[in-house]
Amino acid sequence: MSTFMEDSLFKDNPLLLPVNEQKTVYDGFISVQDKDLRIRIILPPDLQLKKAKLHCGWELRHLLRGYEAIVKQRLQQSADLSGFILELKTVLEVGLKSRPECCSIPPPQYYAQIISEMETLGWDKMVHIDMEFQTLKLKAEDSSGRQHMLTVRLKAKHPAEAPECSADLPVPLSVTWTPQSTLEQLYSQFLLVLEYLTEFWDVLDEIDEKTWILEPENPSRSDTMRRIAIGNNLSIKVEVDPRHPKMLPECCLLGAEHAVTPLRNKLNANMHLWNPDSSVLHNLRDVLEIEFPSPATHEKSGFSVECGICYSYRLESAIPDQVCNDPRCGQPFHQACLYEWLRALPTCRQSFSIIFGECPYCSKPITVKMPSEVQKL
Repeated sequence: MSTFMEDSLFKDNPLLLPVNEQKTVYDGFISVQDKDLRIRIILPPDLQLKKAKLHCGWELRHLLRGYEAIVKQRLQQSADLSGFILELKTVLEVGLKSRPECCSIPPPQYYAQIISEMETLGWDKMVHIDMEFQTLKLKAEDSSGRQHMLTVRLKAKHPAEAPECSADLPVPLSVTWTPQSTLEQLYSQFLLVLEYLTEFWDVLDEIDEKTWILEPENPSRSDTMRRIAIGNNLSIKVEVDPRHPKMLPECCLLGAEHAVTPLRNKLNANMHLWNPDSSVLHNLRDVLEIEFPSPATHEKSGFSVECGICYSYRLESAIPDQVCNDPRCGQPFHQACLYEWLRALPTCRQSFSIIFGECPYCSKPITVKMPSEVQKL
């Protein structure tokens, strides 16, 4: 490499220096938009760029993601190292513009502040932190011993703005944040939310423990609905209000009409018996005048009756929730399966979103509501 080229390289990249006398290895940083990016360049003995190797720091490698072919092409075609570095910087400037989140690295004080705040909060509460110290996952426990997770995404470039917080909760998580707020204060607010929701989770945990839950299959802490088995092809869907968990929830009885009607009448007639001081499960027993099948005395397979059309229990996330109303039949179906079956019949009739036809098993009249995803088409 000529002396002129070397001077140009050093002038434009004062942080990138040769580390051996042969000047076949350069190590250091290249500067782009006030960012110093680590790079190491290894040249062959003949100093030909075509056979050169690049070793990039993690941030430079991240910025070059998707531009590898262009960099390789410029490495093949550049006349000298100075020219290649100039073209590499051009590629990086394009990459930085397309990734605005990478435009600046937080100052050292930011990292020191996060470490200091975590020491105050307690490292035992830390589950994960990313390499940029901007996404933290913290664990917490409510007064009933349930484990919860809080994800905090800090805005390093705008620390005065409230961080993005998410958790598996049935209500939106909103936090109060000022430029002087700390992780410990944020965590304390999360604990208050958990305490506020403790009674709600106690209600659902009792239902989950003492009844057979048909839906959802694997409830999360944000789920407010439970579909509880009452008998074969008979169930009740209960929607609990997180803010008033012991009040009368929204209830929907599912099953053949001859089995649902007596229970619906009891529900309407006995609503006045609902006692907010008792548990939801105890109130449901009193109002419906039934005993729910217990996991201790019944097998769940007795309630998991397969669809009479597709012969499976679960169709994606759905379970059979349509039942033939003829007491001698009572065959269950998935809503989507029954809809497709009835729609294919020559005698099928439709009124608004209701499809009328015959049961695939007993040929008695049966109806199904058009699936919501079909109605949107």
